[in-house]
Amino acid sequence: MRVLQINSVCGIGSTGRIATDIHKLVIEQEHESYIAFGRDVARNCDSTIKIGSVVDNYAHVAKTRILDRHGFGSKKATHEFINKVEKLNPDVIHLHNIHGYYINIEILFDYLKKANKPVVWTLHDCWAFTGHCAYFDYVGCNKWTTGCYACPEKKSYPASIIVDDSENNYLKKKDIFTGVPNLTIVTPSKWLAGLVKRSFLGGYPVKVINNGIDLEMFKPTNSTFKEKCKIEDKFIILGVASIWDRRKGLDYFIELSSQLDEDELVVLVGLSEKQRENLPRNILGISRTNRIEELVELYSLADIFVNPTMEEVMGMTNVESLACGTPVITFDTGGSVECVDENTGTIVEKGNLSKLKDEIFNFRRGIKNFNPEKCIERAHLLYNKNHRFKEYLDIYSEKILI
Repeated sequence: MRVLQINSVCGIGSTGRIATDIHKLVIEQEHESYIAFGRDVARNCDSTIKIGSVVDNYAHVAKTRILDRHGFGSKKATHEFINKVEKLNPDVIHLHNIHGYYINIEILFDYLKKANKPVVWTLHDCWAFTGHCAYFDYVGCNKWTTGCYACPEKKSYPASIIVDDSENNYLKKKDIFTGVPNLTIVTPSKWLAGLVKRSFLGGYPVKVINNGIDLEMFKPTNSTFKEKCKIEDKFIILGVASIWDRRKGLDYFIELSSQLDEDELVVLVGLSEKQRENLPRNILGISRTNRIEELVELYSLADIFVNPTMEEVMGMTNVESLACGTPVITFDTGGSVECVDENTGTIVEKGNLSKLKDEIFNFRRGIKNFNPEKCIERAHLLYNKNHRFKEYLDIYSEKILI
């Protein structure tokens, strides 16, 4: 079996690491595996295909920023890539993020419809069935269910500064993305699967495969962080994000800090330097770390992990925290709630800061008890990457036999 994955990046970022983890499993099963990518450099994969160039990427960005035509640039780069795909002749094509300023969706899907090869498409966000945005739930927009127009998130990723072409984009995507024979959609959460079934992609089979993590890496780990920072006597409330934007709930942490006791401290990982400069005294800000070991230590030393996200496809930080034995409090948003149960965390009404503070109090005072062993057990049961990503190999084999 020869598998080709297509993603914006390879081996970096969450989707890039998922692609390389799947690649590794395919190779271990003595099949052929290739990853095509469009941006940055490839890591942890020795059989890659680069789509386009930096110049192509910037031209695609310009088309997006000015004309709101994301996914409709990179024509030459995509034609050249399709020629390589035809020579490679894969048995299965697995799409991940096809947004990201690197590929032309019209040319790509024209090929997929004509080639009639088995296709798996993992949706990591909602971009595939909207006229513009990747996320809409936290602004309460439901236009995607009937037809996008006057996009309230025009300036969010993939941002357009001038034109709002969401109405035309929606119609074009609906035409382009439907009608592919032998295509299966995969989502990492039941929440996203439910949205897909309500969208114009609802005619395809939809399967849920949770994203997995490396449980050899994410596990309870000793740390000297408290001693180094002289916060041994503090109750640690941890928050982690790759980018702290309004969707991730930074403002809630800022508001929460004004209600904390003297011996309570918020530690936030992933802040920009500008964000760190304006923090209240009881929030310790840490820049984004590329050292997984450091992140694991922080998860392990925290007393509670808080995720006040306004929209989340799955909530990988929740899972990473559980694997390190730390319970989770999360807002009732998206797939984030699927990560926890009554033994491993609490779900709070979205945006309810008072309830969030109450739940932290209840946990600290022992009114609610969460067992670290149960947290670890849940992570191992549901989010072992070797088990979860093997499910993709099963889908590949099933689709080839159809």
